[in-house]
Amino acid sequence: MSAKPIRTALVTGNSSGLGLGLTRRLMREGAAVYGLSRSGCPESTAGDVRVDLADYPAIEPAITRLLDGVERLDLVVLNAGLLGNIQSMQEADIGELRQLMDVNVWANKPILDHLLTGGIEVGQIVAISSGAAVSGNFGWSGYSISKAALNMFVQLYAHEFPETPTHSLAPGLIHTAMQEFISEVDTERFPALKRLQAARGTEAMPDNDTAAQRVLDSLEQLRAVPTGRFVDLREL
Repeated sequence: MSAKPIRTALVTGNSSGLGLGLTRRLMREGAAVYGLSRSGCPESTAGDVRVDLADYPAIEPAITRLLDGVERLDLVVLNAGLLGNIQSMQEADIGELRQLMDVNVWANKPILDHLLTGGIEVGQIVAISSGAAVSGNFGWSGYSISKAALNMFVQLYAHEFPETPTHSLAPGLIHTAMQEFISEVDTERFPALKRLQAARGTEAMPDNDTAAQRVLDSLEQLRAVPTGRFVDLREL
């Protein structure tokens, strides 16, 4: 766990995967966790609101309802995201690309704006990014684009949270439902996926709870990195 105690946290996309792992670990340490996701968190949290993060107009009233009465969040983790299809850019449907941008990038805007306008004190902000944001490997199409955009989005918002360490973080490989999907993709056509498929079932691809603990353990080191930067957890 981070050296700084976390008493209150907001985690988006905490119905499954890394977001659920973070919620469980934080609650285990006594934190009050507020969650925003499409399906709802299966754990009993301090607050939980279901909202489709692709439905932009619904997000602001949802976050307002969720954080009613909350004056401080020690940690905000913008974790919600979609993978989309592994495909060439030529094959990518523009509607799907827009949805990926809506969920992976723009859904975070009303959340951060609410924190600013609502006067909620925030100790640290971490947006979950990916190495795909910089690798540009064939097949990642809209996912890579959206995560690259997320990195710049975070860099720009860092100026508006001058007292709050704000970073985009690639957490490394995690054994989530996304990896189950990737395991079915043709690696002959998309060779960059071979490394991911080979990592399944090994220490290189931990489960959600283990990966969540690694993220939380990195928070203090992350605070020492200039705000606004993209950081790969494996390089900290």
